[in-house]
Amino acid sequence: MARKATRSRARRPAARSAAPSGTPRERAIAALMALLAEQSFERVGLGDVATRAGLSLAELRGEFGSTLSILAAHVKELDRKVLSEIDPDMAEESPRERLFDVLMRRLELLDDHKQAVRSLGRSARCNPGLALALNAMAVRSQQWMLTAAGIGASGPKGMIRAQGLAVLFAGVLRTWADDNEEGQPRTLAALDRALASGQRYSGLLDDLSRIPEDACRVRQGMRRPRRNREDRVAM
Repeated sequence: MARKATRSRARRPAARSAAPSGTPRERAIAALMALLAEQSFERVGLGDVATRAGLSLAELRGEFGSTLSILAAHVKELDRKVLSEIDPDMAEESPRERLFDVLMRRLELLDDHKQAVRSLGRSARCNPGLALALNAMAVRSQQWMLTAAGIGASGPKGMIRAQGLAVLFAGVLRTWADDNEEGQPRTLAALDRALASGQRYSGLLDDLSRIPEDACRVRQGMRRPRRNREDRVAM
């Protein structure tokens, strides 16, 4: 089955990234992720990033305005890589299978940054502002992941769906961060459970989304036509 082929990718060891190299933007992103693997987000300053990336402060400022903006760029680049590697063979699979494939690819790309992800998770639990910023980034990303899987992610319903998936995926990330077994069986199981839960949630959302429309039609049916002024005078 397509799922077996997809899940086998989790057994392939990911290539380890080299020292920061490339454009100033790429070097800054790599430097931040390397620093986050060593210390908390709150302790990483722009000067630290510039030094690790081999950039002057002026060069770093030309690319980014804050450590959060560097992190957002990392998330955006991760989105781009996932979207550029969508498997065309998954087109005939169910939406849930396509989403499973997309999210597994995302986890594979994150393999080099497990320590950084753990560090961010610890910081977010103690820093509400960071938690809110990370959630906003996650919701934007999950809108793209849903779209890649052919699942509606536009409008209010799409935003709620993306928020729900962001919460579910955060739970998967916690399992993945501590899953060092070959093939990552706990991660696969956690993602399966999350998508099963999300599928039930999405079905409920579809039902709820019809309620306002039905209620509107009922109200319109009950509304009596207004009498104009001439009618009232004539009575």
